[in-house]
Amino acid sequence: MAYGLLKGKRGIISGALDENSIAWKVALKAKEEGATFVLTNAPIAMRMGAINDLAKQCDAEIIPADATSLEDIENLFTKSTEILGGKIDFVLHSIGMSLNVRKGKEYGDLNYDWFQKGIDISAISLHKFLQVAEKLDAINDWGSVVALSYIAAQRTYSFYSDMAEAKAMLESIARSYGYRYGKAKNVRVNTISQSPTKTKAGSGIEGFDAFYDFAEKMSPLGNASADDCANYAITLFSDLTRFVTMQNLYHDGGYSSTGISEELVTMIQEHAQKQQ
Repeated sequence: MAYGLLKGKRGIISGALDENSIAWKVALKAKEEGATFVLTNAPIAMRMGAINDLAKQCDAEIIPADATSLEDIENLFTKSTEILGGKIDFVLHSIGMSLNVRKGKEYGDLNYDWFQKGIDISAISLHKFLQVAEKLDAINDWGSVVALSYIAAQRTYSFYSDMAEAKAMLESIARSYGYRYGKAKNVRVNTISQSPTKTKAGSGIEGFDAFYDFAEKMSPLGNASADDCANYAITLFSDLTRFVTMQNLYHDGGYSSTGISEELVTMIQEHAQKQQ
């Protein structure tokens, strides 16, 4: 059911790779809620995905952009305002990559060039988006920027490796630039800390399936789906959340507030009994 929450709003949605990606779901929901927007992703990622199909479904144009390149980001915001016929009202930053995780490097044996590249792609790119947008005055007053994060920014998950540092920096940038942009233009900046989600990026992490099941048992509401994350992002783009900014918002079925669940206690007890 659509509510018209984004009727007349213009946006930029980054990171849509395939139909399982959260950004893909956000694009479909934004279209349903009345928004017009452009899609963007790195040229290499676009060759791997099906973003052209999404663009057709959403009547959206695609602007390739390397999220580490200021020149590409300047072009992204300039062309977006031209294509959409005005300033931007919302931006989704759904960008993250760790070469160390992808190539199976242990946390105690990181390749630091890859580490720095991952920080640049996954976190500093948000600062670049915001800095360029501010300098170009490309986002309307009371606009909204949302970036996707993960609880590993606050707690240790061994499989998440150096992406944890990247997400911690991402959340810090959201707070720092959220203050600056809020004072300057009433633009709000938030991060969503999502449940483990079966996307291409998530599923590529070793041990992901086991952790997904663990989080499902820990969360009183179960893991939040990519579709539900998209719904939440839409509310943050809308005028219903005009005074929410500089927040890291957990969208995880209650996982982040649960010490241990009854289901896990029972499972551990049953396992112990079998071992006796």
